[in-house]
Amino acid sequence: MATNYFVHPTAVVDPGAKIGKGTKIWHFSHIMGGAEIGENCVIGQNCFIGARAKLGNNVKLQNNVSVYDLVTLEDGVFVGPSAVFTNDLNPRAPYPKGGKWLPTLVKRGATIGANATILSNLTIGKWAFVGAGAVVTRDVPDYALVVGVPARVVGWMCECGNRIEFDDKGDGKCTKCHRRYKKDGMKVELIDTETEWQYKSK
Repeated sequence: MATNYFVHPTAVVDPGAKIGKGTKIWHFSHIMGGAEIGENCVIGQNCFIGARAKLGNNVKLQNNVSVYDLVTLEDGVFVGPSAVFTNDLNPRAPYPKGGKWLPTLVKRGATIGANATILSNLTIGKWAFVGAGAVVTRDVPDYALVVGVPARVVGWMCECGNRIEFDDKGDGKCTKCHRRYKKDGMKVELIDTETEWQYKSK
């Protein structure tokens, strides 16, 4: 059957999966029936998408990533190779929960580094950046850079992926794309922007 997305011959897409146009699903990946994947996503080699997982548009999964039931990745999320999502804080093989898992939400534009582990029942904020190998055990604020085991906030990241430095008044400006931010405690907000095309034209 003709589709408007690409599936490698070694990948398995079960009936009932919803996949947006332009998405590419690569070698040995498995998409369960009921999974929702948006447009223009890239699902790398040996990935798994659960039946109740949801991926927005322009999501990129590198190799060996499993997105289990009740994990939601919003538009533009990047997940590095072998990063791990969970949906159960206290699993026991003899005491199954019958699908009553805990949700995880990764908001728009966030990055999950290679080999990071994301525990369940938490939210990773928009444009947040989880460093490689981090173990995330609590919510991550918007634009926060977290690293370590357990993960701690060590800085702040612009939407373009450049680190933001703030002055004593909480004012910050990206030196790469010139977006301007305001920081109040652990809350960072975008307050003004010069778009990428404006920046490149200067």
